[in-house]
Amino acid sequence: MFSVPCLFHAMTGLYCPGCGGTRAVRYLLQGELLLSLRFHPLVPYTVLAVILEAIAFLMAGIGGGHRIYPGHEKVFLYVAAGIVAVNFAVKNYLLVWYGIDLLAMP
Repeated sequence: MFSVPCLFHAMTGLYCPGCGGTRAVRYLLQGELLLSLRFHPLVPYTVLAVILEAIAFLMAGIGGGHRIYPGHEKVFLYVAAGIVAVNFAVKNYLLVWYGIDLLAMP
């Protein structure tokens, strides 16, 4: 499989906040949810957020145009930022301190 190497990882040996995202998408499309979560948990979360947002729009259309949970998009964004930060910290912590490479191919 062809993939573009991560310049940040090549220069520092650490993972960037997006490392594993492409593989996470591939595994999610193959139906491998746990592998997708392992490579980058933001990918399945984004799919879930899009599904929930689509349901909210459908419910607004059925209910006469009133949005359900107005302003919840900020919550989705803050959770996504938290997922990226925790993913970045945990993967690099495990890599540096314990030599555990979560992005090694299964």
